[in-house]
Amino acid sequence: MDEKTRGTVQAIFALLFWGSTIAFSRSLAEKLGTLTSASCIFLLAGGLSCAYLIVSHRLQRILRASRFYLFGCGILFVVYMASLYLAIGTATNRLQTLEVGLVNYLWPSLTLVLTIPILRSKARFTLIPGCLLGFGGVLLASAQFGESWETFAGNLGSNWAPYMLALVAAVCWALYSNLTRRWARKSQSGAVPLFLLASGLVLVALRFLFPERTEWTSQSMLELAYMAVFPTILAYAFWDAAMRKGNVTLVASLSYLTPLLSIIIGTLYLGVGIGWNLWAGCLLVIAGSVTCKLSVEED
Repeated sequence: MDEKTRGTVQAIFALLFWGSTIAFSRSLAEKLGTLTSASCIFLLAGGLSCAYLIVSHRLQRILRASRFYLFGCGILFVVYMASLYLAIGTATNRLQTLEVGLVNYLWPSLTLVLTIPILRSKARFTLIPGCLLGFGGVLLASAQFGESWETFAGNLGSNWAPYMLALVAAVCWALYSNLTRRWARKSQSGAVPLFLLASGLVLVALRFLFPERTEWTSQSMLELAYMAVFPTILAYAFWDAAMRKGNVTLVASLSYLTPLLSIIIGTLYLGVGIGWNLWAGCLLVIAGSVTCKLSVEED
Protein backbone atom coordinates (compact mmCIF):
# COMPACT_ATOMS: atom_id res chain seq x y z
CA MET A 1 0.00 0.00 0.00
CA ASP A 2 1.56 3.32 -1.06
CA GLU A 3 1.59 6.44 1.11
CA LYS A 4 -1.34 8.16 -0.60
CA THR A 5 -3.56 5.08 -0.34
CA ARG A 6 -2.60 4.61 3.30
CA GLY A 7 -3.41 8.25 3.96
CA THR A 8 -6.86 7.85 2.41
CA VAL A 9 -7.63 4.82 4.59
CA GLN A 10 -6.45 6.67 7.71
CA ALA A 11 -8.65 9.65 6.81
CA ILE A 12 -11.72 7.41 6.46
CA PHE A 13 -11.21 5.99 9.96
CA ALA A 14 -10.63 9.48 11.37
CA LEU A 15 -13.89 10.73 9.86
CA LEU A 16 -15.84 7.74 11.17
CA PHE A 17 -14.58 8.42 14.69
CA TRP A 18 -15.24 12.16 14.40
CA GLY A 19 -18.86 11.49 13.46
CA SER A 20 -19.49 10.65 17.12
CA THR A 21 -17.66 13.65 18.61
CA ILE A 22 -20.58 16.09 18.89
CA ALA A 23 -22.97 13.62 20.53
CA PHE A 24 -20.51 12.20 23.05
CA SER A 25 -19.00 15.61 23.86
CA ARG A 26 -22.44 17.07 24.62
CA SER A 27 -23.37 14.11 26.82
CA LEU A 28 -20.12 14.47 28.76
CA ALA A 29 -20.46 18.25 29.07
CA GLU A 30 -23.92 17.84 30.62
CA LYS A 31 -22.48 15.56 33.34
CA LEU A 32 -19.03 17.00 34.00
CA GLY A 33 -19.15 20.53 32.62
CA THR A 34 -17.76 21.78 29.33
CA LEU A 35 -14.21 22.58 30.41
CA THR A 36 -13.91 19.68 32.85
CA SER A 37 -14.89 17.09 30.26
CA ALA A 38 -12.73 18.61 27.51
CA SER A 39 -9.66 18.97 29.75
CA CYS A 40 -10.02 15.37 30.98
CA ILE A 41 -10.30 14.08 27.40
CA PHE A 42 -7.18 15.86 26.20
CA LEU A 43 -5.06 15.36 29.29
CA LEU A 44 -5.78 11.62 29.15
CA ALA A 45 -5.26 11.41 25.39
CA GLY A 46 -2.18 13.64 25.43
CA GLY A 47 -0.65 11.88 28.41
CA LEU A 48 -1.10 8.39 26.95
CA SER A 49 0.15 9.32 23.48
CA CYS A 50 3.16 11.28 24.81
CA ALA A 51 4.06 8.36 27.08
CA TYR A 52 4.06 6.15 23.99
CA LEU A 53 6.38 8.61 22.22
CA ILE A 54 8.85 8.48 25.09
CA VAL A 55 8.78 4.68 25.40
CA SER A 56 9.17 4.24 21.62
CA HIS A 57 11.99 6.85 21.49
CA ARG A 58 10.14 8.95 18.90
CA LEU A 59 9.97 12.22 20.84
CA GLN A 60 13.34 13.53 19.65
CA ARG A 61 12.42 12.86 16.03
CA ILE A 62 9.24 14.91 16.40
CA LEU A 63 11.05 17.78 18.12
CA ARG A 64 13.31 18.06 15.05
CA ALA A 65 10.30 18.94 12.88
CA SER A 66 9.79 22.42 11.43
CA ARG A 67 9.25 25.09 14.08
CA PHE A 68 6.51 26.53 11.90
CA TYR A 69 4.72 23.19 12.14
CA LEU A 70 5.30 22.66 15.86
CA PHE A 71 4.26 26.14 16.98
CA GLY A 72 2.06 27.42 14.14
CA CYS A 73 0.01 24.26 13.70
CA GLY A 74 0.17 23.61 17.44
CA ILE A 75 -1.50 26.93 18.23
CA LEU A 76 -4.17 26.36 15.58
CA PHE A 77 -4.83 22.89 17.02
CA VAL A 78 -5.28 24.22 20.56
CA VAL A 79 -7.53 27.10 19.47
CA TYR A 80 -9.62 24.68 17.41
CA MET A 81 -10.13 22.34 20.34
CA ALA A 82 -10.98 25.07 22.82
CA SER A 83 -13.40 26.74 20.39
CA LEU A 84 -15.18 23.52 19.44
CA TYR A 85 -15.73 22.28 22.99
CA LEU A 86 -16.81 25.69 24.23
CA ALA A 87 -19.27 25.87 21.33
CA ILE A 88 -20.73 22.48 22.23
CA GLY A 89 -20.92 23.26 25.93
CA THR A 90 -22.48 26.72 25.61
CA ALA A 91 -25.25 25.57 23.23
CA THR A 92 -28.63 26.16 24.84
CA ASN A 93 -29.92 22.62 24.25
CA ARG A 94 -29.12 19.38 22.44
CA LEU A 95 -30.78 20.49 19.21
CA GLN A 96 -28.65 23.62 19.08
CA THR A 97 -25.64 21.38 19.72
CA LEU A 98 -26.34 19.58 16.43
CA GLU A 99 -26.73 22.94 14.67
CA VAL A 100 -23.41 24.15 16.11
CA GLY A 101 -21.81 20.90 14.98
CA LEU A 102 -23.00 21.58 11.46
CA VAL A 103 -21.36 25.03 11.51
CA ASN A 104 -18.12 23.33 12.52
CA TYR A 105 -18.50 20.99 9.53
CA LEU A 106 -17.96 23.86 7.15
CA TRP A 107 -14.27 23.01 7.53
CA PRO A 108 -14.16 20.55 4.58
CA SER A 109 -15.20 23.31 2.17
CA LEU A 110 -12.90 25.81 3.85
CA THR A 111 -10.02 23.33 3.69
CA LEU A 112 -10.44 23.00 -0.06
CA VAL A 113 -10.77 26.77 -0.52
CA LEU A 114 -7.58 27.40 1.44
CA THR A 115 -5.58 24.94 -0.67
CA ILE A 116 -5.59 27.69 -3.33
CA PRO A 117 -3.50 30.32 -1.46
CA ILE A 118 -1.58 27.88 0.76
CA LEU A 119 -0.87 24.88 -1.50
CA ARG A 120 -1.21 26.66 -4.87
CA SER A 121 -4.12 24.50 -6.00
CA LYS A 122 -6.12 25.49 -9.07
CA ALA A 123 -9.83 26.32 -8.82
CA ARG A 124 -12.81 26.51 -11.17
CA PHE A 125 -15.59 29.10 -11.01
CA THR A 126 -17.92 26.53 -9.37
CA LEU A 127 -15.99 26.96 -6.12
CA ILE A 128 -18.08 30.02 -5.20
CA PRO A 129 -21.50 28.32 -5.52
CA GLY A 130 -20.06 25.35 -3.61
CA CYS A 131 -19.19 27.60 -0.68
CA LEU A 132 -22.59 29.30 -0.84
CA LEU A 133 -24.33 25.91 -0.72
CA GLY A 134 -22.43 25.04 2.45
CA PHE A 135 -23.23 28.29 4.24
CA GLY A 136 -26.84 28.09 3.06
CA GLY A 137 -27.10 24.62 4.58
CA VAL A 138 -25.92 25.91 7.95
CA LEU A 139 -28.46 28.75 7.87
CA LEU A 140 -31.28 26.39 6.92
CA ALA A 141 -30.38 23.91 9.65
CA SER A 142 -30.23 26.69 12.25
CA ALA A 143 -33.73 28.00 11.45
CA GLN A 144 -36.28 25.92 13.35
CA PHE A 145 -39.16 24.45 11.33
CA GLY A 146 -42.26 26.58 11.62
CA GLU A 147 -40.47 29.69 12.80
CA SER A 148 -39.95 32.86 10.86
CA TRP A 149 -36.54 34.13 9.91
CA GLU A 150 -37.16 37.03 12.30
CA THR A 151 -37.53 34.56 15.17
CA PHE A 152 -34.39 32.74 14.07
CA ALA A 153 -32.50 36.03 13.95
CA GLY A 154 -33.70 36.76 17.48
CA ASN A 155 -32.53 33.35 18.72
CA LEU A 156 -29.18 33.83 17.05
CA GLY A 157 -28.87 37.27 18.61
CA SER A 158 -29.64 35.97 22.10
CA ASN A 159 -27.08 33.15 21.95
CA TRP A 160 -24.68 33.80 19.08
CA ALA A 161 -21.53 32.65 20.89
CA PRO A 162 -21.78 28.90 20.09
CA TYR A 163 -22.19 29.59 16.35
CA MET A 164 -19.26 32.01 16.31
CA LEU A 165 -17.03 29.63 18.26
CA ALA A 166 -17.92 26.79 15.88
CA LEU A 167 -17.06 29.00 12.89
CA VAL A 168 -13.70 29.90 14.46
CA ALA A 169 -13.10 26.18 14.96
CA ALA A 170 -13.91 25.45 11.31
CA VAL A 171 -11.48 28.11 10.05
CA CYS A 172 -8.72 26.97 12.43
CA TRP A 173 -9.04 23.34 11.36
CA ALA A 174 -9.00 24.25 7.68
CA LEU A 175 -5.83 26.27 8.23
CA TYR A 176 -4.27 23.52 10.34
CA SER A 177 -4.92 20.86 7.71
CA ASN A 178 -3.34 22.87 4.91
CA LEU A 179 -0.40 24.23 6.88
CA THR A 180 0.39 20.72 8.15
CA ARG A 181 0.72 19.69 4.52
CA ARG A 182 2.93 22.69 3.73
CA TRP A 183 5.21 22.65 6.77
CA ALA A 184 5.41 18.95 7.69
CA ARG A 185 5.04 17.10 4.40
CA LYS A 186 8.48 15.51 4.70
CA SER A 187 8.20 14.69 8.40
CA GLN A 188 8.10 11.02 9.30
CA SER A 189 6.06 11.59 12.47
CA GLY A 190 3.40 14.09 13.40
CA ALA A 191 3.31 16.09 16.62
CA VAL A 192 -0.34 15.35 17.44
CA PRO A 193 0.49 13.88 20.91
CA LEU A 194 2.17 17.17 21.87
CA PHE A 195 -0.76 19.15 20.49
CA LEU A 196 -3.23 17.02 22.46
CA LEU A 197 -1.32 17.52 25.69
CA ALA A 198 -1.03 21.28 25.08
CA SER A 199 -4.79 21.45 24.48
CA GLY A 200 -5.42 19.62 27.75
CA LEU A 201 -3.19 22.00 29.72
CA VAL A 202 -4.88 25.08 28.23
CA LEU A 203 -8.34 23.66 28.99
CA VAL A 204 -7.27 22.85 32.57
CA ALA A 205 -6.18 26.47 33.04
CA LEU A 206 -9.57 27.64 31.75
CA ARG A 207 -11.28 25.14 34.07
CA PHE A 208 -9.62 26.72 37.11
CA LEU A 209 -10.67 30.17 35.95
CA PHE A 210 -14.29 29.06 35.47
CA PRO A 211 -15.19 26.39 38.07
CA GLU A 212 -17.86 23.88 37.10
CA ARG A 213 -20.12 21.40 38.83
CA THR A 214 -19.26 17.80 37.97
CA GLU A 215 -21.16 14.54 38.39
CA TRP A 216 -19.08 11.41 37.80
CA THR A 217 -20.97 8.30 36.75
CA SER A 218 -20.02 4.97 35.20
CA GLN A 219 -21.47 6.23 31.89
CA SER A 220 -19.38 9.41 31.96
CA MET A 221 -16.21 7.40 32.64
CA LEU A 222 -16.92 5.09 29.70
CA GLU A 223 -17.68 8.10 27.46
CA LEU A 224 -14.45 9.76 28.59
CA ALA A 225 -12.40 6.66 27.78
CA TYR A 226 -14.03 6.36 24.36
CA MET A 227 -13.50 10.05 23.54
CA ALA A 228 -9.85 9.98 24.62
CA VAL A 229 -8.93 6.93 22.54
CA PHE A 230 -11.00 6.93 19.35
CA PRO A 231 -12.11 10.46 18.26
CA THR A 232 -9.00 11.99 19.87
CA ILE A 233 -5.77 9.90 19.90
CA LEU A 234 -6.52 7.74 16.86
CA ALA A 235 -8.59 10.14 14.76
CA TYR A 236 -6.24 13.14 15.04
CA ALA A 237 -3.13 11.02 14.52
CA PHE A 238 -4.72 9.44 11.42
CA TRP A 239 -5.79 12.84 10.06
CA ASP A 240 -2.39 14.41 10.64
CA ALA A 241 -0.70 11.54 8.80
CA ALA A 242 -3.24 11.73 5.95
CA MET A 243 -2.71 15.48 5.51
CA ARG A 244 1.08 15.11 5.52
CA LYS A 245 1.34 12.18 3.11
CA GLY A 246 -2.00 11.67 1.36
CA ASN A 247 -3.87 13.35 -1.49
CA VAL A 248 -5.18 16.53 0.17
CA THR A 249 -8.11 17.16 -2.16
CA LEU A 250 -9.27 13.55 -2.03
CA VAL A 251 -8.88 13.35 1.74
CA ALA A 252 -10.71 16.65 2.25
CA SER A 253 -13.49 15.59 -0.10
CA LEU A 254 -14.10 12.40 1.89
CA SER A 255 -14.87 14.58 4.89
CA TYR A 256 -18.17 15.69 3.36
CA LEU A 257 -19.74 12.57 4.90
CA THR A 258 -18.91 13.71 8.45
CA PRO A 259 -21.92 16.06 8.91
CA LEU A 260 -24.28 13.27 7.94
CA LEU A 261 -22.60 10.84 10.33
CA SER A 262 -22.72 13.45 13.08
CA ILE A 263 -26.44 14.10 12.62
CA ILE A 264 -27.30 10.38 12.55
CA ILE A 265 -25.21 9.52 15.63
CA GLY A 266 -26.35 12.65 17.47
CA THR A 267 -30.00 11.91 16.80
CA LEU A 268 -29.68 8.34 18.06
CA TYR A 269 -27.38 8.95 21.04
CA LEU A 270 -28.85 12.21 22.32
CA GLY A 271 -32.45 11.26 21.56
CA VAL A 272 -33.09 14.48 19.64
CA GLY A 273 -36.14 14.72 17.40
CA ILE A 274 -35.13 16.85 14.42
CA GLY A 275 -37.11 18.39 11.60
CA TRP A 276 -36.68 18.39 7.86
CA ASN A 277 -34.61 21.57 7.95
CA LEU A 278 -31.70 20.00 9.82
CA TRP A 279 -31.55 17.06 7.40
CA ALA A 280 -31.87 19.42 4.42
CA GLY A 281 -29.16 21.68 5.82
CA CYS A 282 -26.88 18.69 6.30
CA LEU A 283 -27.39 17.63 2.68
CA LEU A 284 -26.66 21.16 1.47
CA VAL A 285 -23.40 21.24 3.45
CA ILE A 286 -22.45 17.92 1.85
CA ALA A 287 -23.43 19.18 -1.61
CA GLY A 288 -21.35 22.30 -1.05
CA SER A 289 -18.33 20.25 0.00
CA VAL A 290 -18.65 17.96 -3.03
CA THR A 291 -18.94 20.97 -5.36
CA CYS A 292 -15.87 22.53 -3.76
CA LYS A 293 -13.95 19.28 -4.20
CA LEU A 294 -14.83 19.10 -7.89
CA SER A 295 -13.80 22.74 -8.25
CA VAL A 296 -10.28 22.34 -6.83
CA GLU A 297 -7.39 20.50 -8.42
CA GLU A 298 -4.31 19.91 -6.34
CA ASP A 299 -1.17 21.17 -8.03
